Amino acid sequence: MVKVVRSFPAPKSLAEEAKKATGKYDKQDVIERLKNDFHNKCYICEIKDLQDPNVEHLLPHKNGTYWQRKFDWENLFWSCGHCNAIKNNGKYDAGIIDCCKDDPEKYLDFQITNNDVSISVKDSDDEMQKRTALLIKETFSLQNTGMRTYTSDERLKSLQKEMNLLYKQLEKIHSNPNSKIAIRTIRSLLKRESAFAAFKRCYVRKYAKEYPKLQQYVDLYD
Repeated sequence: MVKVVRSFPAPKSLAEEAKKATGKYDKQDVIERLKNDFHNKCYICEIKDLQDPNVEHLLPHKNGTYWQRKFDWENLFWSCGHCNAIKNNGKYDAGIIDCCKDDPEKYLDFQITNNDVSISVKDSDDEMQKRTALLIKETFSLQNTGMRTYTSDERLKSLQKEMNLLYKQLEKIHSNPNSKIAIRTIRSLLKRESAFAAFKRCYVRKYAKEYPKLQQYVDLYD
């Protein structure tokens, strides 16, 4: 999960649909804006080029019980069906980090070791941080159904593949610190709009002494 810059003003259809008894929050203008703002990445797991995009509510509207939340532009997020289904659990109703208002990289550490994903919090007393960390962890590891086991495994494999791309370029930097091609490739891999950016950016920050020249590409939002 990385910081996302949401565009304003809100799509016009939201205000119009909110007036209807059976209004829709996923009209075409909403879809296009969310897809663009979130770089067609799931804001939770960060898988890119979604094949099953969902318009997800950061805070649940509970089948219209919270009508304002249902059409609130700042409450609508771009997610994959896998993550949306996992988040649809009462333990997340109190909310997770709003990546459009706060930089998740300031509060969470993202790591992958072999076949395990670890999301740790900076403040162990912060319940929102802990809920967010648990949700992201579950999107890569929850296996309570056959299909969920498959989709979790697929995300883990995709993350491993993306991390291997980074490792390969970092090896080139070790061999040739001035390789312009490697640096350019790494810079692209570390952009927030890239797949699984939080994991790659966290790795480079973790090894700041080894890669001091790369720290400029993993800045945090003030």
